[in-house]
Amino acid sequence: MSELRIVISGGGTGGHIFPAISIANAIRAIDPKAEILFVGAEGRMEMQRVPAAGYKIVGLPIRGLIRPLWKPANIGVLIDFLRSKRLAKQTLRKFNPQVAVGVGGYASSATLNAAHELGIPCLIQEQNSYAGLTNKTLARKAQKICVAYEGMERFFPKENILITGNPVRQGLLDPNLTKTESTAIFGLEPDLPTVLIIGGSLGARTMNESVLQNLDQIRHSRTQFIWQTGGYYHKEIQERLAAVGKPDNLYVTDFIARMDQAYKAADLVISRAGASSISELCLLGKASILVPSPNVAEDHQTCNAMALVKKDAAIMVRDAEAREKLIPLALETVEQTERLKTLGSNAYKMAYKDSAQVIAQEVLKLAKKD
Repeated sequence: MSELRIVISGGGTGGHIFPAISIANAIRAIDPKAEILFVGAEGRMEMQRVPAAGYKIVGLPIRGLIRPLWKPANIGVLIDFLRSKRLAKQTLRKFNPQVAVGVGGYASSATLNAAHELGIPCLIQEQNSYAGLTNKTLARKAQKICVAYEGMERFFPKENILITGNPVRQGLLDPNLTKTESTAIFGLEPDLPTVLIIGGSLGARTMNESVLQNLDQIRHSRTQFIWQTGGYYHKEIQERLAAVGKPDNLYVTDFIARMDQAYKAADLVISRAGASSISELCLLGKASILVPSPNVAEDHQTCNAMALVKKDAAIMVRDAEAREKLIPLALETVEQTERLKTLGSNAYKMAYKDSAQVIAQEVLKLAKKD
């Protein structure tokens, strides 16, 4: 297996990049000599995150379709796609991989289309319960489709589907980390209920506004909050808190580097409903309130959240109702010990423990068939 060469393509968000890097790491764990090349989109976050993880990456001048699809600007998008597909084909001929892996995002469309035309076996990984446009168009060209939810045959050929779950970022499961240690890191009390609010690396305006509009309720509660604002909103939020006074039971930060510590400290997590976030919550067995982003294709975050809500594994609050309902609901729920246990236990039942390893094995099977 020393000649193993794999291309992994996709990105655009952490939700695509974390699984991609996890799959690469799992392949390397099986075959340390494996050559792995990433293909991403120029100017997107994978161009920094992938090299930081120790892998080479090639960037394509590709971008997403502009909605509505009939907009004239999409002519330029199509030209960029054709150019990117040509560059992807050149890259594939030079690297000569046995398998191409697509994780969703603009770049994977050009790369896996090129791979299919060159006769390279393809595997795609769909993180969401509602398949993205890229993966739906690639499905007929893929030998294997790894998914995280049941019922995906409505998007993909049933015979090629394998339920694997979503790989999560490494380092979340530290068996030696305790709740007491974790709460102390954030300057909080170990015996008080703790709510973690995360809106992604950029933050989520609705969730931030929900906190700001309910500061008095937070201030007078016996609940502690860890609030990740996101870098984009942090300065404005700090100014607003300075004007009204920050509650002592509110820890505020723009970014949390050690999410394992934040999760461990939390009794309840408030989060968007991206696929990677949900996979982490399930793997850790965390009770959560999910606030699906309305600004995503096909409203797929609501589909993700409802998959948990139907199994009593999470609570959902719609974005439009969050400013009024979110914090009061969180304060009520975090005091209900049995409810938290039920939500966390049901979430854990939905977790797939070895997703990256299972997907890596499927990649190797395809490589051997080549």
